[in-house]
Amino acid sequence: MHHSTLTGLAGLIVFALTHTGSAAGPAVRITVDTDHPGHAVSPLLHGVFFEDINYGADGGLYAELVQNRSFEHREHLFAWGTVNRGGEGTVTVESAEPLNAKNPHYVRLSVRTPGSGFGVANYGFGGIVTKTGENYLVSLRARAAANYGGALRVVIEDETGRPLGDCALTGLSEKWQKFDGVIKSTGSATHARLVVVATAPGRVDLDMVSLFPENTWKHRRNGLRADLVKMLADLHPAFMRFPGGCIVEGMDLPNRYQWKDTIGDVADRPENWNRWQDAMGDATAPQYYQTYGLGFFEFFQLCEDLGTEPVPILNCGMACQYESKQLAPLDQLGPFVQDALDLIEFANGPVTTRWSARRAAMGHPEPFHLKIVGVGNEQWGEQYFERYAVFQAALKAKHPEIQLVTGAGPGVDDGFWKLAWDKFRNGTPADIVDEHYYRPPQWFLENATRYDVQERRGPKVFAGEFAAHDGPQHRPTLRAAVAEAAFMTGLLRNSDLVAMSSYAPLFAKAGASQWAPDLIWFDNTRVYGTPSYHVQALYSRNRPDVILPVSVDGPPVTLPALPAGSVATYGAPPRPPYRSGPLPALFVAAGWDRQAGEVVLFVANPYAEERAATVALGGASHAATAGKVIVLASTTPDDVNSFEAPATVVPREENLNVGGSELSYRFPASSFTVLRLKMAQ
Repeated sequence: MHHSTLTGLAGLIVFALTHTGSAAGPAVRITVDTDHPGHAVSPLLHGVFFEDINYGADGGLYAELVQNRSFEHREHLFAWGTVNRGGEGTVTVESAEPLNAKNPHYVRLSVRTPGSGFGVANYGFGGIVTKTGENYLVSLRARAAANYGGALRVVIEDETGRPLGDCALTGLSEKWQKFDGVIKSTGSATHARLVVVATAPGRVDLDMVSLFPENTWKHRRNGLRADLVKMLADLHPAFMRFPGGCIVEGMDLPNRYQWKDTIGDVADRPENWNRWQDAMGDATAPQYYQTYGLGFFEFFQLCEDLGTEPVPILNCGMACQYESKQLAPLDQLGPFVQDALDLIEFANGPVTTRWSARRAAMGHPEPFHLKIVGVGNEQWGEQYFERYAVFQAALKAKHPEIQLVTGAGPGVDDGFWKLAWDKFRNGTPADIVDEHYYRPPQWFLENATRYDVQERRGPKVFAGEFAAHDGPQHRPTLRAAVAEAAFMTGLLRNSDLVAMSSYAPLFAKAGASQWAPDLIWFDNTRVYGTPSYHVQALYSRNRPDVILPVSVDGPPVTLPALPAGSVATYGAPPRPPYRSGPLPALFVAAGWDRQAGEVVLFVANPYAEERAATVALGGASHAATAGKVIVLASTTPDDVNSFEAPATVVPREENLNVGGSELSYRFPASSFTVLRLKMAQ
């Protein structure tokens, strides 16, 4: 915090009953009308959007420690090396008589003399992390020639080659079998490797070599990294949109995300190269793939764990329009539409149907209660709407209860966006329209009122991807976060129209990212939230039930115009941005939390000076009896969080003894504040 401004939160706040002869109030007056509550706040207003970008899945949320476990990367032995402890033999990649046709490659160890071990080692995603005393679950498929009479020895070794634990897998035969083992680590390491060696002469084939920590989220074997899921849980998201994003589209249609490839036995899930692979500029991450170990079943299960609504997005017969622009002909959309229908059956159907039986076989006979499905990701133009019409007719005919998320293109206020909304208001049926904004912080300030003036005729809005890109490097600064908080006062205030919102991207792995302003950063051992993470959490965890009218009286602020070209547009000339002239002295939204009996006030001050304000509860019979203030602020708006200093910009909270219908408060420069006021009954 800026200690020249803040001397403890209590020092900021003076609460007093309104009375005759009180001193003149500060320059800004915020009036909350507690007697005339407005519309209900959408229960889905604040959620998260997951896409496998920046190593968000494999090497990230998906807890598998072995990279390229099925030898299907472009370089089949990527992340693997040969281990020879005084033996003699060869390591080759084969594809004859594979484990299955979906993952056809495997490694063959042809051992003439084993020495003290001949085989292979995997180096994980930039190293394998182990902790002293913890268990690690080994799994692999193997077969051996008839003349092989030994076991397989599986060892976790640290950076120096020192064994940290091992297990022996016995009973190999000429048929593929699955082998499982447990290794208890006797030491901690950040760059360990997993070693699999033959102990006798002969031939051994290996596939699907896997290592998981036992301590995954809810201790599931094909599980998720617990600390990353905890970061999601702490956001209290109302929904999760998945699996993307541009990987839904794929670089071309064969590369698109196909949900049926991601369910069932992990050994039967074909690996797919990640659409973001070529955008990965960091040399430490040259090959980027999706094993689909984190698939649609796991996504649904995670949503259930978190108490969030699943919002799957499906390909609509269009590859990425930035890349190949490949299209499925309109008369060949049948398989794409059927995939959507089958997904609803998989999620919601009774166990007697084909796809819901697959769900039950994976251990979840109960339905997942899917309510929302997205048709396409970020498509635009007439080609999209031709295909959307086919999906909409088929899905609504069979499942009128399912709401559909429809795209409005890659931006807002441009020609493609205008085309989309013209269609939605003139005959094209839609439930929820997905809008995306990646803009400078000032754009978010200037557009905080855009939904105040948008007509209510037509579908609801999903602010599906947004982030303030601060400066050329798009750093995730406090400045960016406060601009987003200011914009979100408009989302909350207009939550009769804006049903859903989610920041993007969600995850980024250090050394393996191509996108800077991500919500959560991690490496193999650590994780932290950016200032934007804390803004999202403060909104979600303090979401009121009902909007309260609020007015802000104070000196307006005029900012210089954004430089030309700082806001990208697509297609036809852009519409003018939704600006209401000068910006308000503070950005404010308010609401009732009925269960808590509290007024909740959200205030963003994006300016370089603190703002002194009077907060007046304008209802005739309401007065505060207690209060709490939560402030997100720091020394400068350029401050960021990091692995070394993860708490540079974090919320500070203090309970307050209050009473009355007015309070005075100094909102720090470049800050976001949540005030919760307990009301007299």
